[in-house]
Amino acid sequence: MIAWVHERTGLDRVWKALFERHVPEARGPAAWLYTLGSASLFVFLVQALTGALLAMSYAPTPDHAYDSVRYITGQVALGGFIRGLHHWGASFMVVLAVLHMLRVYFMGAYKYPREITWMTGVCLLLLVMGFSFTGDLLPWDQKAYWATAVGTNIAGQTPVIGGVVSRVLKGGSEMGAATLTRFYAFHVLVLPALLAMVVLVHLFLVVWHGISELPERRLQDGDPQGP
Repeated sequence: MIAWVHERTGLDRVWKALFERHVPEARGPAAWLYTLGSASLFVFLVQALTGALLAMSYAPTPDHAYDSVRYITGQVALGGFIRGLHHWGASFMVVLAVLHMLRVYFMGAYKYPREITWMTGVCLLLLVMGFSFTGDLLPWDQKAYWATAVGTNIAGQTPVIGGVVSRVLKGGSEMGAATLTRFYAFHVLVLPALLAMVVLVHLFLVVWHGISELPERRLQDGDPQGP
């Protein structure tokens, strides 16, 4: 059965390209740095799964949003655990994405021929930050409301397009029901679709170009030879 599926879908070749590709040899702490990209993808999948489970009981309206969050936390089976995974996973995903970008930068993995891979990675980081920003409002408590008010006001200070950006985020001139609905739509529809597309492009480029080798110091004339 497995051979039949592989012959007609090519899943075995996809598996080998993604999970059995060559990883540069590294020893010590440097070896763990190559796991940051895969760890970020794993946390994203966890976020997608827990987010889908939370959405089944969440009500994106000002009258019911806060009560639905309390219902999820206190009455839904494993609701508090799932919400905790989603909440802390969001912070963990930002940390992993930043560390992954720092690894790529300091190891020079953004250089030829991987410039577009780097650009898609920057887009992914921005999308991850967008997830954090839009998700903060969904509990619809005092902390979420005023934190979002500050964020939208900051966005409104952008030169030229600030007013338009602020109105798009708020759904009008003031925060209200339209703001919550819009943030929920961004969080569960727009951003996941964009992230999935960019992730596919990013993974394709990683497989196409391979993983960059560890940088090596090139000896110049007059430098002492190493052992």
